[in-house]
Amino acid sequence: MNYIADLHIHSPHSRATSKASSLAGLAGWAAVKGINVVGSGDFTHPAWINSLKEELEPAEPGFLRLKQGRVAPGALPDVAASPADVRFLLSAEVSCIYKRAGKVRKVHNLLYVPDVASAERVNSRLAAIGNVVSDGRPILGLDSRDLLEILLEEAPDGVLVPAHIWTPWFSIFGSKSGFDSVEECFGDLAHHVFALETGLSSDPAMNRLISRLDRFSLISNSDCHSPQKLGREANLFTTGFDYFSLWQAVRENSRKTFAATIEFFPEEGKYHADGHRECKVCLEPHESRRANGICPVCGRGLTIGVQHRLLELADRKLPLYGDNAPAVFSLIPLPEIVAEILGVGVASKKVAERYCRIIARFGSEFELLLNAELPEISQFSPVLGEAVDRIRSGRVIRKPGYDGEFGVIKVFAEGEPLEHMGALGGK
Repeated sequence: MNYIADLHIHSPHSRATSKASSLAGLAGWAAVKGINVVGSGDFTHPAWINSLKEELEPAEPGFLRLKQGRVAPGALPDVAASPADVRFLLSAEVSCIYKRAGKVRKVHNLLYVPDVASAERVNSRLAAIGNVVSDGRPILGLDSRDLLEILLEEAPDGVLVPAHIWTPWFSIFGSKSGFDSVEECFGDLAHHVFALETGLSSDPAMNRLISRLDRFSLISNSDCHSPQKLGREANLFTTGFDYFSLWQAVRENSRKTFAATIEFFPEEGKYHADGHRECKVCLEPHESRRANGICPVCGRGLTIGVQHRLLELADRKLPLYGDNAPAVFSLIPLPEIVAEILGVGVASKKVAERYCRIIARFGSEFELLLNAELPEISQFSPVLGEAVDRIRSGRVIRKPGYDGEFGVIKVFAEGEPLEHMGALGGK
C-alpha cells in the first residue's frame, strides 16, 4: 500500500502547542494534507494517554483510529477528505538533559510503541525518574542510553529515533550540547538505533556527506505544534499498512518499501545558518569561522547552525547514497505558495479561501504538490502550475534561517510579473 506518515507531532499538553491539536483536529487536517498515519505525540503525559485510550480504538496492527462517533467534521468546508481514514501510531518525545564526560548533554529522543500497554509500562518507569506531568515533552535527567534501555525492557517492539539531530540546543549532534556520533551517545546499545530524524534545517543530501551515518535510515517529520503544520516534512511508504511493516521498511531503507521523504528546503529551517537574531546577523560557516564565532555587531557569541555543525563532521565533498535509497522531494507548504502568489500574509483570509478551493479541486495538499499532472494544475491556475513546476525542479529562491528565525523560500523573483499567468483558482 502507498501511504504518507508524519511521525512527530505534539499534543495540547506540550508547551506552545495549539489547543486545536486534538485527536479529531489532527485527523481532520491530516486528511486535508493527504497524510494517512500520524504520530500521536506525547504518550508520556498522563492526560494525553487517557485521551488516546478514550478516543481511539485498535485498527491495523500497531495503528489506532478515532472511535466511531468521535470523528469531527472535516477541517475545511466543502472538502470531502475523511478524518476516519487517518491512523495514529503511538509516539512521544523525551528531552534528556544529563551530564556525560564533564559536559551537559541535551538530547531529544522520539519513542514509538505498538500498543497502549507498552506505552503505559514505559510511562511508569519514566514517572519514577522525573516529572512527566508539566509538559507533553517531559524533561528528564536521564541519559539517552538509559532511556533506550528502558524502552527495550518495557516495549521490545519499541523504536527510539534521535529527534531533529542537528538542532543546536537539543539534539544528538547539536553544536551546543551534543555528541559526535551515535555510538558515543548510546554506547553498548547503539546498534538498536537504526534511524535518525533529519529535522527541518537539514536534508538527506547534507547528512550523506558523513560516512559514519551511512548505516542509518533518515526519516523526516513535521514536529508540528498546530494541526495546520502537519506534513511540513513526512515519509512515503510502499509497504504493509501497520506499525511493524512501517518500521521494517525504515530499517531496510530501500525505495521498494520506504519510497521517499518529503522535505523542507533546508534553508527554510530556523537553525540552518549561523547567526544572531537580535542583531539580524546571518552568516555562512566560512564567515562565522572568520569572525571566530562572534557577532560582528554586538560582540556576543553566534548560534552555530546546522550547516556549520554538519560540515564539521563531514568527510565527503559530495553526498553518497546507498543503492535504492529513498527518493527525496523538497517542497514548499501550499499556504506559503498561495500567500506568495497573492502577495499577502500566510494567515490572511484570502489565503484560507484559495487554499480551500485548491484542496476541494485536487483532494489534498500532497496530491497537488506530488502527484497532479502539471497540465491539469495549469488548467486550474496557470500561476499555480508554474509555481509547482519550479518547486518540483528545485528552481526556488532561498534565504536561510538562523538563530531561531525561519528562512524564506520564494518561487518568484521580486517584481516578477504574475498577472500574465492568470488567476489563482478564480477571482
